[in-house]
Amino acid sequence: MQQAEIGIIGGSGLYSMPGFTNIREEKITTPFGDPSDPLVLGELEGRKVAFLARHGKGHRILPTELNFRANIYAMKQLGVERILSVSAVGSLKEEHKPTDFVIPDQFIDRTFARTSTFFGDGIVGHVAFGDPVCATVTKAFEAACKEVGVVGKRGGTYVCMEGPQFSTRAESNLYRSWGADVIGMTNLQEAKLAREAEICYSTLAMVTDYDCWFEGHDDVTVDQIIAVMHTNSANAAKVVKAAVAAMPTGERTCACASALKYAVMTDKKVIPPATRAKLALLLDKYE
Repeated sequence: MQQAEIGIIGGSGLYSMPGFTNIREEKITTPFGDPSDPLVLGELEGRKVAFLARHGKGHRILPTELNFRANIYAMKQLGVERILSVSAVGSLKEEHKPTDFVIPDQFIDRTFARTSTFFGDGIVGHVAFGDPVCATVTKAFEAACKEVGVVGKRGGTYVCMEGPQFSTRAESNLYRSWGADVIGMTNLQEAKLAREAEICYSTLAMVTDYDCWFEGHDDVTVDQIIAVMHTNSANAAKVVKAAVAAMPTGERTCACASALKYAVMTDKKVIPPATRAKLALLLDKYE
């Protein structure tokens, strides 16, 4: 039985989801370990929704320490088909101002200490990732931003860095020379794993400040950033609620829903049983 159809992953500043009804917490274990926190299940705008605080309650997990596989797999176990991800980012362009939202459609990977796939341990799979976010979910985010009356720019490139330190000025200017729009520490692994799990995924990137390329950036105080995060979080909650309401119902027709159809390269006869069992939730539909 599907316990949730839409997943929400809340990042820095969004640790709970206002407007939930029929709330219950569910502690979930996956073949890849435990997710960041128990998932909060409930209804939002008449839809079954699961909420996960990415960094755990109290913001206690570093980006590098996140168990991305468990977070996405837990969503899959609940029956989630679409994920609305929310995260705080720095801006790499003057046009993306603090309190603006960007809905990126591309990523650049600058991480080096993370596991970004469910495959391995005797099974090889390659999913298409040229278009790393789902157009359907992205459209819902864009429409929701317009409805709520906040700046929500569709399109752009998100640089995913390892952290936890922020960029050097040289790095920040390098990313700007690449034409990138925002920089964060979490969303690329989620997008990759969601694609392998055949879950539609899109990001609402909340601009908290300009990255260190910006003159005067180092004069920004923690108090100022926290004030922006409070504004962002309140607006993001409204956008997510409107996006859930705008999400189509019925069978998905996007490529995300069948991303694994031709992805597995390994002969079924040589896949280790333990590995096959771990991935049963993903692979059984193609048996």
